[in-house]
Amino acid sequence: MATVLDVLSWGLLVTGGFFCIVGGVGLLRMPDFFTRMHAAGIVETMGAGAILLGLLLQAGLTLVAAKLLMIGLLLFLTSPASTHALAKAALVRGVQPLLASREDPSPKP
Repeated sequence: MATVLDVLSWGLLVTGGFFCIVGGVGLLRMPDFFTRMHAAGIVETMGAGAILLGLLLQAGLTLVAAKLLMIGLLLFLTSPASTHALAKAALVRGVQPLLASREDPSPKP
């Protein structure tokens, strides 16, 4: 049973590391602010989530596992709120998505 947990946790750690690397490359390669935010969201949800799950399996039922769960809860509650705040601030500031049309799509009364 311990071997299965080790293989599963290492698989999650490697998967999380892969998503972190892909997200980091995406931050460098994406053309505009909004697509870069998407790449950062991949790192936070898939990368950090898989790494935390892998570490959680390695920790077992200990105080370390409780701390890892609290870190995961903090990440998954604050990430959407901070991403939304960044996107809204960028739109208020006048940053337009690269592929967006230049005209206002909302209907005029």
